[in-house]
This record gives sequence, C-alpha cells and structure tokens, in this order.
Amino acid sequence: MRVLLAGATGQLGWELLRIIPEEMQVTACGRAELDIQDATQVETVVTDVRPDIIINAAAYTAVDRSEDEREQAYAVNARGAENLAIAARSVGSRLVHISTDFIFDGRKSEPYLENDRPNPLGEYGASKLLGEQRVLAILADKTAVIRTAWVYSAHGRNFVKTMLGLMAERDSVRVVADQVGTPTWAGSLAQAVWRIAGLDLVGIFHWTDAGVASWYDLAVAVQEEALRLGLLVRAVPIIPIRTDSYPTKARRPPYSVLDKTSTCTAMQLCPLHWRVNLRKMLQDVKDQRGG
Repeated sequence: MRVLLAGATGQLGWELLRIIPEEMQVTACGRAELDIQDATQVETVVTDVRPDIIINAAAYTAVDRSEDEREQAYAVNARGAENLAIAARSVGSRLVHISTDFIFDGRKSEPYLENDRPNPLGEYGASKLLGEQRVLAILADKTAVIRTAWVYSAHGRNFVKTMLGLMAERDSVRVVADQVGTPTWAGSLAQAVWRIAGLDLVGIFHWTDAGVASWYDLAVAVQEEALRLGLLVRAVPIIPIRTDSYPTKARRPPYSVLDKTSTCTAMQLCPLHWRVNLRKMLQDVKDQRGG
C-alpha cells in the first residue's frame, strides 16, 4: 500500500517512520519536498506518487505565535489541509489528518466527545478546526481526522524536553497547575495513525495516552523519571502556579481531556497510561545521548 507522508520531519512524522508496517510503502516528505501551502506542488507530488493513503502530519503548531502570525497558521493548518484533500480526491486516495484538542474551549468538566461543539479560544485552534472542516467537506467518505493533545517526543521541541533543560539549568521551575489534559507520546500517536490507516477507518477520532494530568503533574513526573534514568543528577523544586501567573499571547483551554471510548472500540486498541509512555520517551532521550 502506497503512503505519502507530509510533515515527515516533525515529532509525529519521525515516530511514524520508526514503525512503518510491512505492508506500507512510504514516500516521506518534509517541507522542503512538500510544502502543503503550495497547491501546485501538492498536486504534482500526489499525482506522481499516486498514494493509496495520505497522512497529513504537517502543521503550524506555534500556539502563541499564531495570534500574530495568523495568516501563516491558516495557510498551513487550513489551506494546506484543503490542498491535500483536493489532491487526494483527484487520485482516489484516503486521507488521515491530524488535529488537536485546542478546537475546544475547555469549559467542559468531563472528557470531550467527537461530536461535542468546538469553540477554539485562539487562532491556532481556529485554524486547525477550519482544516478539519475543509477536509471533511471535500473528502468525508475517505478521511479520518485524529484529534490529539499535548504531544511530545525525543525528536523536536516540546514541553518534556524543555523541562529537562530547565531542571538541569535552574534551581527551581514554575509550572502551570490549573490546565488539565493528557500528555501524549508521539510514538503512541503513530501507532494509532497506522492502525486507523490500515483499517480504512473514516470519521473523527480522539487519541491520546490514557489518564489525565496538569502541566505541573507532567513536570513532576518528568523529573522523577529523568532522575531514575540518570538524565538529571539532582532534584529541584517544582512550583505550581496559576495560569494568570504565567500570561501568554494565546488563551489555553483549562480542560481538554479527550474521550477515546469510540476510537478504542473502532481500533480494537486502547492506549497505555501517559506515565508509561513518558518512560519510553525518556529512554529514547537517554539512548540518543549515548546511554
């Protein structure tokens, strides 16, 4: 089965390429090979590869910069997604498109279902929501939209690696404790993407690791696991703070846990707890550093 992967150099793309199923023949493209903002280039590459499946792991994910760089966020997250859907339709491909928990406003007090009403708080979430809407309008019968959250990996820049750096350099760290979601290892998300692609599933799906956490909870776990693996040599105080003590350009949903019940049923697979997968990611970091 021929697969075209857009966004191959990002966190998810990197993890997808580590676990390619035997039946999948992947053409992996970073932005240099496939800029999804460029409709002509997208059409050319898709026509040349003629994939059975297109996986869109490309995204503009700078949440705060999206407020100032709105046009860029929409160019990638909405128009880029639309370009891929149009090209997929022209050659009969299926599309697996990655979206985000940031399409919700976080006012709910229980996990979000796939059909809950979106209400993004910022331009990043709004651009991703528009991307969802466009691909489903163009190719609903052949598209799987996978919403995920709080993604991290040993590859690229993310919260977990930022915490490792700060804990090694500073005498204490301050971390927001009143935003709750689910940390998700990109390796776990990659498994779900390949599973959904292989089962020809279509519709909207929610996938994160299991469990819930605040950013503070995640930071505490990062330090504990990193100390155990020898990635850190000392513990530092981790100070919980409120969101209003750490102002950012973009508003974040205070609660963005995603309900995965229907996804687990459709996939016949459920995720591991986020703490289990955090250990796997940190072991990857240790291996990259040479043990």
